[in-house]
Amino acid sequence: MSTHTARPLGPQLALAGTVGKRVDVLVIGLTSTSDGPEIALGDGIVDESVLTDLLDTLVAVGASGKAEETTRIPAPDTLPVDSVLAVGLGSAEKLDAEQIRKSAGAAARSLSGVGTVATTLSVLDLGAAAEGFALGAYRFTEFKSAKSAPGPDAQPVSRVELLVSSPRAKESKETLARSTAIAEAVATAREFVNTPPSHLFPAEFADRAKALGTDAGLKVEVLDEKALEKNGYGGILGVGKGSSRLPRLVRLTYSAKKRNAPKVALVGKGITFDTGGISIKPAAGMENMTSDMGGAAAVVATVVLAAKLGLPVDVTATVPMAENMPSSTAQRPGDVLTQYGGTTVEVINTDAEGRLVLADAIVRACEDDPDYLIDTATLTGAQMVALGNRTPGVMGTDEFRDRVAAISQEIGENAWAMPMPAELRSDLDSKVADLANVTNHRWGGMLAAALYLKEFVADGVQWAHIDVAGPAYNSSGPWGYTGRGGTGVPVRTMISVIEDIAANG
Repeated sequence: MSTHTARPLGPQLALAGTVGKRVDVLVIGLTSTSDGPEIALGDGIVDESVLTDLLDTLVAVGASGKAEETTRIPAPDTLPVDSVLAVGLGSAEKLDAEQIRKSAGAAARSLSGVGTVATTLSVLDLGAAAEGFALGAYRFTEFKSAKSAPGPDAQPVSRVELLVSSPRAKESKETLARSTAIAEAVATAREFVNTPPSHLFPAEFADRAKALGTDAGLKVEVLDEKALEKNGYGGILGVGKGSSRLPRLVRLTYSAKKRNAPKVALVGKGITFDTGGISIKPAAGMENMTSDMGGAAAVVATVVLAAKLGLPVDVTATVPMAENMPSSTAQRPGDVLTQYGGTTVEVINTDAEGRLVLADAIVRACEDDPDYLIDTATLTGAQMVALGNRTPGVMGTDEFRDRVAAISQEIGENAWAMPMPAELRSDLDSKVADLANVTNHRWGGMLAAALYLKEFVADGVQWAHIDVAGPAYNSSGPWGYTGRGGTGVPVRTMISVIEDIAANG
């Protein structure tokens, strides 16, 4: 059993109608105009004449309202706080929820060492402000000893009071509860991704997923290597057999207990570390492969979130977990394995392992006869070549693919619909087996991987595959509400799609 103890994953979030006496910093928004910055006013919660006076000081020290720019000044005597932080929102015409989320995140990141903040950003969009502050304040310091752990002046902000005109209103409370749950789920996915492979291996990952599922009232099933062997999960076993830390398959089921509830299957790639196996990766940057279970982290967090939100949809996550290592027991290029369900596959490249574990899980997920299937994975370097580090690619059945991409863009994760060109399919034919796991060229690698997965999706299931190779892990500097390391993408896309299915079928 896991001995891991959970920790709070973000600041305490609360609704407030006025700036309280215990608040240290007031965070306000500035929009940029051709005539200079303007304060996004506080709906009468903060005296508007006081805010207008602040503007002169802010302009004097160079604040411009440029998106995510932060400027901190001493507070005037008329405010019960020590200082005021102005955060840029960019152009007022282009202001949307995602920009408020990013600006709130930038504000939270700049407020290390501050106990309690109040903000007027919540007047503009309560949910976005709450999510941005919570995620901007997230830090992963579990492995820093007293030598390097952040001191009191570097701790993330501990409490955020979101100013709204009626803090007791049912609607405000519901919005905050939903956004708090979403931020916690995204942070949970980040936490899994950030935990190093020395401490998060398949059995441990399975234990932690089981603990989360049990706490949320989900039905949990864990298949160990013996059960995987007995049931014919050749893909998961093939990838995992090179490691001394053997693979697992975890199933987490949330039942809405409603008649005729739509059924959504989630599948996520859980490679707890990826060396590439015998087709070993270059050493430079290999440490970032701690993130190769980003898809699994996201689907575990999402099914738990669906339960917490009590959505009227049945959701089951099927999560293959393995460590891809080179050893005397590892699979070799040229080996043939049998995927769950009977398809034989020639393994040309052992570093194209994600699709092997996903195929087993997709076949198993389709046995439940779902209406919709979403799988997500840090699957191909080709995703980053095609779309960069922040834009997930979505492939699948046309209508559902487009729906997922549209919802993702609406909520700010910005997935982009991609094709599955029919002419690439024949490049996955094998001379010795039903399929090869890669094509013999480097063109359209993200699309070819999706065509491989398509072979395992049951007829009649609406399917979307989200490749998050770049977006699941930020290896450069922080931006918006995204720090270094795990990002939690695409949790918000998946939960928004599930909510959309609940509302519209």
